[in-house]
Amino acid sequence: MGRRGDLPRGLVERFKARDGEWPDDTGCPMLHADMDAFYASVEIRRRPELRDRPVIVGGVGARGVVSAANYIARTFGVRSAMPTGQARRLCPQAVFLPPSFDLYQEVSTGVLAILRDLTPLVEPLSLDEAFMDVSGSLRRLRTTPAALGAEIRRRVQEEFGITCSVGVGPTKFVAKLASGLAKPDGMLVVPRDQVTEFLHPLPVSALWGVGKKTAERLFDVGLEKVSDVAATPLPRLKRMLGVALAEHLHALANGHDSRAVVAETAEKSVGAEETFEIDHYDRDLLKRELLRLSERTVATLRSRGLRGRTVSIKVRYSDFTTITRSRTLPVPTDVTREVYQTACKLLDEQVPPGAVRLIGVRMEQLGQGEGGQLLLDTPEQGWREAEQAADKARSKFGTAAVRPAALLGARPERAGATEPKPAKS
Repeated sequence: MGRRGDLPRGLVERFKARDGEWPDDTGCPMLHADMDAFYASVEIRRRPELRDRPVIVGGVGARGVVSAANYIARTFGVRSAMPTGQARRLCPQAVFLPPSFDLYQEVSTGVLAILRDLTPLVEPLSLDEAFMDVSGSLRRLRTTPAALGAEIRRRVQEEFGITCSVGVGPTKFVAKLASGLAKPDGMLVVPRDQVTEFLHPLPVSALWGVGKKTAERLFDVGLEKVSDVAATPLPRLKRMLGVALAEHLHALANGHDSRAVVAETAEKSVGAEETFEIDHYDRDLLKRELLRLSERTVATLRSRGLRGRTVSIKVRYSDFTTITRSRTLPVPTDVTREVYQTACKLLDEQVPPGAVRLIGVRMEQLGQGEGGQLLLDTPEQGWREAEQAADKARSKFGTAAVRPAALLGARPERAGATEPKPAKS
């Protein structure tokens, strides 16, 4: 968690269950649930023979990056966002797997359904983590925050075959720290009257908002632990860090965090992109990738009951020059054909030729998918109904069960695909 020093001995053990009893969770309505090595765990669920081997998920080509690594791989120093080539050097015996985003989305949706069974106040941060406020559920369910945390862990394991870690505390900040320290496959409960005892021994890098540069500045003036920041007069911190950051860190270090759980935050955009292992000039090939990415993007929209009105494409050339072009449709859509046709027009009309390294599709101006006006001359029944039927077939028989004919051939060499997150991985 920090650059200097390990966690104080016994800190984590202090907030675990002892003799089957959890620390006092009165006044601790905030929970943070975080799936353990999510992408890798989902892949191992499909291939249990890999359970005792290092598994790395991400782009498998020379330009690929690591999306996730299981805990065995992490012991070799492999981390997410690391270039795949570096990961291979650190752990040549690892099993390298391309990501399966549709599957991760499916599991994420199921896990969120478990959380929403317990409370409507669920705030997803990404596919694999979410905050919960259970204060309104305790009387209704006749339970406690710690018991709900244990129930979440049990159901995720039983229903999806993966593990998650849970933090329970009086604030969002404390709950998130607790889940991180509980990893893997654990739970910590931080009593309301022991927040400072929990926070103060931690390194300053544990404070939300302290990155590498800020940590260096704090280290340089002798502030290495959270307790040091808490004890520093606020005027001095303001001179060092500026007013806003100083007030923010000083409040967190003293256990204050007034942020509420915000449920059902509206997404601003949904999309997908792909980085090729070999640069491509061929416009026909690029259009096939636009079809693949349009299909994936629109399937995500439909799974969330959304439609989008603005189609945007992103193109990155071999020299890393990146351009985006967009077009707003007359009415919102969740039909692949409409998105793909618009993306192709943008490529043909507004994107200069060149060696393309990355291409992406994104839908913006999102809204709920009910209703909507048909475009002129569009039949009432047709593409949307066909794609909804294909969604059902894919959910039952797998993502490759129904595909456009143009995508049945070999895929171009690629470094790896990325998908937007509601917020992390």
